[in-house]
Amino acid sequence: MQPITPAENRRVPTLDGARSRGIYVEFYDPDGSRYGLPTYPYHWAPKDLLTIRQLRARGLRPGGQQPAAQILWRRGKRVAYLYLASLAKPKRTATPARLAAIAAALRARRTCPACGQVKAYCIPRSRGACNDCASW
Repeated sequence: MQPITPAENRRVPTLDGARSRGIYVEFYDPDGSRYGLPTYPYHWAPKDLLTIRQLRARGLRPGGQQPAAQILWRRGKRVAYLYLASLAKPKRTATPARLAAIAAALRARRTCPACGQVKAYCIPRSRGACNDCASW
């Protein structure tokens, strides 16, 4: 995968300065030569690159774009892909029919097969009946 924007715009001056002073910064690769994607340490990504959770919090979705960069931490065992906020699209809203289908499915999970009552909780699959009908 190729980065979408030039690497010069994605450099972090503080981390570049640490490298020039001889301090090794693990997982800092703004041009993507070592890891294939521009890579930043935890908490050091540019502000215009967002994770999926950050996009969701702003009411956005990636919208089919490829990851523009990544964050690595925990010795490289954890990764979070970053997307450009400028290319993100608004989250889709559920149609009334889809909302009705979700409500029916959740109501079916709360309906006891033994007595037919709709309970305030989901019927445990381990028992197969509500707490009132299940034999202890």
